[in-house]
Amino acid sequence: VTEGEPGEGREPFELPRFWDALGQTFQVTSQEATKLSLAFSRPPLPSAEDCRKLSEDVQNAILAVATVYYWLPKGQGTTLRKMVRDATTEVVEGMIQLTDTILSAPVESLSQEQLISTGGVWEACEQVSNLPRGEYNQAAVVSALAACLGVVKDAVEEMEHALVEGQDPYGDIMEDEELGFRGNRDTYWSEADRQLLSSCMGLMKASKACLKKVLGAVKAHGKADSSEHIAQLDDIADIANEISPSVDELALSMYPPVNPLAVRLNAAKLASVLKKVLEIAKTSHVCPASEEGWVQFLNGAVDHNMNKIKDFTQGQL
Repeated sequence: VTEGEPGEGREPFELPRFWDALGQTFQVTSQEATKLSLAFSRPPLPSAEDCRKLSEDVQNAILAVATVYYWLPKGQGTTLRKMVRDATTEVVEGMIQLTDTILSAPVESLSQEQLISTGGVWEACEQVSNLPRGEYNQAAVVSALAACLGVVKDAVEEMEHALVEGQDPYGDIMEDEELGFRGNRDTYWSEADRQLLSSCMGLMKASKACLKKVLGAVKAHGKADSSEHIAQLDDIADIANEISPSVDELALSMYPPVNPLAVRLNAAKLASVLKKVLEIAKTSHVCPASEEGWVQFLNGAVDHNMNKIKDFTQGQL
């Protein structure tokens, strides 16, 4: 499941039929996990024949889950496929963990580990109901972009909170008595640091705005009615996935002691990702003429903040 590639099926692919089948196989797997766990919850142990039947049922349920995943052709979009693959993998891994737990636990009583593992399979099987089922790949890309936006929003808020004037960025860490007073550059921002960091915050806010606008454009104009449109949506999701780790790297380098060159390097990486996102969105079907204004504005915001960061760090080169 994790490494194989579904092929293009010979029969015409029907998405509603796929979702029904996937939901049913996940439900059956959940029921088989319950049966397996109950059979080994108290003495006496199931007979050899019962064990064989239980094993067969579990194996068939897992094979059915994997088989239905393999129905989903590449042409339906890599973003959708990745989400379904992750959900499928979680179910398979959950069942492996439950089986391992049963094999290694004494059978006198139902162990805490067995309860947790059984619940883990149930939870993994319920994930199928959370998968985006809108218009093919478009709903999956909307879901992926929304998740990225949530992470970036949190990072921006956290850094804004830390940068409050006069606040100790490490104030939430208990002071070690042996270290004594921490009045040095390692734990505080200088005035020059704060000037540099205000432009970094500008870049982080541009990241949030960029994701918000691209998400809105995909919701409003995204289509999955052709292989070209599906591929464009995947390209947007792929590059947007790079924003969150780039924002995190920049944020980490902003904590004291500040190394201005490290900040500049991470800011440049983030700026490059944002420019790519805007370029890919602009040349895709999700950006008709009505959307070009914000693309231009955000491109300008990225350049403006990056130029200020370069000015502040020029003396360090």
